[in-house]
Amino acid sequence: MSSNPQPAPPVPVVKAPAPIFVLNSLDGNVSVIDPVSWTETKRIPTGKEPHHLYLTPDEKSVIVANALSDSLTFIDPRTAEVQRVIPGILDPYHLRFSPDMKWFVTVANRLNHIDIYKWDGQNPILVKRILSSKTPSHLWIDSKSTTVWTTMQDSNELVAIDLATQTIKWRVKTGPMPADVFGTPDDKFLLVGLTGGDGVEIFDVSGSGPAKKVKHLKTGKGAHAFRAIGDKQHVLVSNRVANNISKIDYKNFTVVDQYPGPSGPDCMDITADGKTILLASRWAQKLTVIDMTTRQVVRQIKVGKSPHGVWTLDHAPRQ
Repeated sequence: MSSNPQPAPPVPVVKAPAPIFVLNSLDGNVSVIDPVSWTETKRIPTGKEPHHLYLTPDEKSVIVANALSDSLTFIDPRTAEVQRVIPGILDPYHLRFSPDMKWFVTVANRLNHIDIYKWDGQNPILVKRILSSKTPSHLWIDSKSTTVWTTMQDSNELVAIDLATQTIKWRVKTGPMPADVFGTPDDKFLLVGLTGGDGVEIFDVSGSGPAKKVKHLKTGKGAHAFRAIGDKQHVLVSNRVANNISKIDYKNFTVVDQYPGPSGPDCMDITADGKTILLASRWAQKLTVIDMTTRQVVRQIKVGKSPHGVWTLDHAPRQ
């Protein structure tokens, strides 16, 4: 029997959970939150008015769109280090990649246009700038990467754009101040949050012609931002004026549950285990953490002025 000591077994590497990013629109920076200690570890300067963010197709960068600085800031989603900044992106308020990862689309909330970019794997290349109605707000792209839908916040419209030709296909009227838009996985219906109203409008977009409104679903005053919970049946909508969050069954279009949403609830993300809502409480300058099982606020973390976009790499599925 050998008396030589045996090497110790390798210690398994446990990957640290990804940080939570909260965009502080009026401070021009991003709060980085540790999801273990629930503390703000640092603030990343970006540009003026960062409102929304989106993961790149290779999942190596999260892009923060700085509307008033006309720029995009690329941040490592695990280390929270700034990778690079792309200038010359005019008024990028909301942003989205097409599912086939070939198109990158932004809306200019302040300047009233929609920009269609080709994505070469590294950089957006402008293909077409489309003049729109008043105050384009939020985007959705169908699963086949053929159609972009965007809301017009101050002219109360839903607009469809053909990606192949970069032309407007149709416009339909909506209720007051349409904001976020969410498409069902089968591409048949769109849900539009009415920030100037008390609920969500549901449109049938399955036909070849303009969308047809099929229902107004009352959720609460100031219906604003959507986040699917990952079970392919339910989506949350934050009701900014009512200060709550409604859970919608999008297979039969009914409200099935409600959660607290203090102090102007805006954008949301959901943790990978599907148990926790991460909410921007815009008027309180806080990230609010909500337990979906108990329907209780479990903690709030102080962030910057007018927190808007919220995102983490360790999130539940988007449908």
